Amino acid sequence: MLLDHVYLSLVPLLVSVALAVVLGLLCHRFRRVRSALVGLSNVVYTIPSLALFAIIPAIVGTRVLDPLNVIIALTAYTTALLVRPVADALDAVPEHITAAATAMGFRPLRRFLAVELPLAVPVLAAGVRVGSVSNISLVSVGALIGTGGLGALFTDGFRQRYLAPIIVGIVLTLVLALVVDLLLVLLRNLLTPWARLEKP
Repeated sequence: MLLDHVYLSLVPLLVSVALAVVLGLLCHRFRRVRSALVGLSNVVYTIPSLALFAIIPAIVGTRVLDPLNVIIALTAYTTALLVRPVADALDAVPEHITAAATAMGFRPLRRFLAVELPLAVPVLAAGVRVGSVSNISLVSVGALIGTGGLGALFTDGFRQRYLAPIIVGIVLTLVLALVVDLLLVLLRNLLTPWARLEKP
């Protein structure tokens, strides 16, 4: 169950980061696109999770109990959560730095990958940390439609009126969230060594 929970929560997170970077770049480059994408993201994020899990099979043609339903739903949620932070992070990159990179001969794609995106990592990492905790908690809701994960401990405990599985599920979910958050902090520090050098 723990391995299922890790899979169902982290795969959407990885896919969402890639999608959010692309969408956030579009928001940063094209102001008219920004309002539409941010508005759409807000709408997606307000859809109740259980309802989204239930309607995805009808939209994409998967089986009701297919774990892919949870992955798609959480990918949509996390992407919606990250689009604005990515756009804001790219907006916060100082113009003189991007101008200097352009003057040095950096083409737009190289400038984005080598200059803008690395400088946006601290803000992006904060959003990813929120998204990871959100995913780890929402996976448990998927147990109501039989997709596995630690949420099965909650449904089993309620059905049997037995408290032990519920407590185990809560503890493991909290531990998983803390471990993933710690790993994300370590990854952020690894990707932004200059941030440590700036500290007194």
